[in-house]
Amino acid sequence: MPDNVFDFQVKRGSETVPLSQYKDKVLLIVNTASQCGFTPQYKGLQEIYEKFNTKGLEVLAFPCNQFGEQEPGSDAEIKTFCERTFQTTFPIFSKIEVNGDNADPLYTHLKKQAPGILFTKDIKWNFTKFLVDKKGNVIKRYAPTTKPEAIAKDIEALIET
Repeated sequence: MPDNVFDFQVKRGSETVPLSQYKDKVLLIVNTASQCGFTPQYKGLQEIYEKFNTKGLEVLAFPCNQFGEQEPGSDAEIKTFCERTFQTTFPIFSKIEVNGDNADPLYTHLKKQAPGILFTKDIKWNFTKFLVDKKGNVIKRYAPTTKPEAIAKDIEALIET
């Protein structure tokens, strides 16, 4: 099993993307959905991305249809929706599963490193967020109700280290 987030590879369309390309950057990894009550958080994610990207932050979005089937679209439809509705410019990867037997290995690692409330491992809903330091260590897990702007101080602290 890989030691840190930078040891994983993920899909973006037909392309395999090594997360090692983000080494020395702080990551905010989020499972997203286009038809969720939390979908407006895309706006906050974009604002955080714009504020901190030049300082070393990457926001990585992973659409997921496991919660109320709130992400039924194809990868292309999701990307278009996000760009048109929220003017997103951060990477949106291929749709994945975050729980169960088919959970993406990255998410299996994230959940193990930063369990949820009462040490539960499963992701409870869309827009669960994981903050990762420049060395690929999972620092903190945030609930779907935590707005991206509420994470800004934690991001800033990691960027400055």
